[in-house]
Amino acid sequence: MNFIEGLFHLILFNFGGFVDSLNKTPVIITWFVFLFFCLIVILFFLKFFGEAGMYVYTVLAIIGGNIQVLKIVEFPFFPNPIALGTILFATTFLATDILAEYYGTRYARKNILIGFAGFLLMTLIMLFTLGFTPLDINTAGEKYSWALSVQNNLMGVFLPLPIFFAASMIAYIFSQYFDVWLYETISHFTQKKFLWIRNNISTMTSSLLDNTIFSVFAWIIFNPNPLDVNTVIFTYILGTYFLRITIAIFDTPFIYLAKYFVPKNVND
Repeated sequence: MNFIEGLFHLILFNFGGFVDSLNKTPVIITWFVFLFFCLIVILFFLKFFGEAGMYVYTVLAIIGGNIQVLKIVEFPFFPNPIALGTILFATTFLATDILAEYYGTRYARKNILIGFAGFLLMTLIMLFTLGFTPLDINTAGEKYSWALSVQNNLMGVFLPLPIFFAASMIAYIFSQYFDVWLYETISHFTQKKFLWIRNNISTMTSSLLDNTIFSVFAWIIFNPNPLDVNTVIFTYILGTYFLRITIAIFDTPFIYLAKYFVPKNVND
């Protein structure tokens, strides 16, 4: 009921009401709704923008995922809180696999580099943004008092980005190139049959690699206040990997459906 109310708030552009409604909705429901939202968005981007749509989605997902990972939530089936960002990161593998399957591995590898460049540019933009001297109390006065908290709010979200950028991009490059290689290898081995096998095996294996590399670098090696190993393993590696397996299973029908969303000139 809360989620339905949230949709009405969203239609009316009442974003605050939408967020409040989701806060009252069980986390698992919100998670699945967001998952299917992202999967459907991928198909629509593919339909209307072709390969460029996959590039755009990948860049947005990487940027959004690196912001989401700062927030952890509690799932009813797992004893430890789990970091968000899993859906966005995992669905980039679907975008890459769609490119590899229907366009060719050259386009899939290009997608990896575009994703890397996009997040690098976003990081630099936000560092410049934070570098502009903010208003002080005297300059702001009563008229612009609302702006005094903006700098701290932005710093809370985007200042950690250099740390997460390094960790995320190391994990991203290794796992995504591995995903394309493994996808192509399985494709040749099975003579391009059993699409569901290469999609699931490549995504599940690459997701574990991505999870492990990112978590070790972001929360231990690059972190000025390293987390203990148990927290990293159970909250950030195993917790999110369990969710990534779920995502890989649910995204399988979508790579089949993608065939009908690829612009016709590609299939001709």
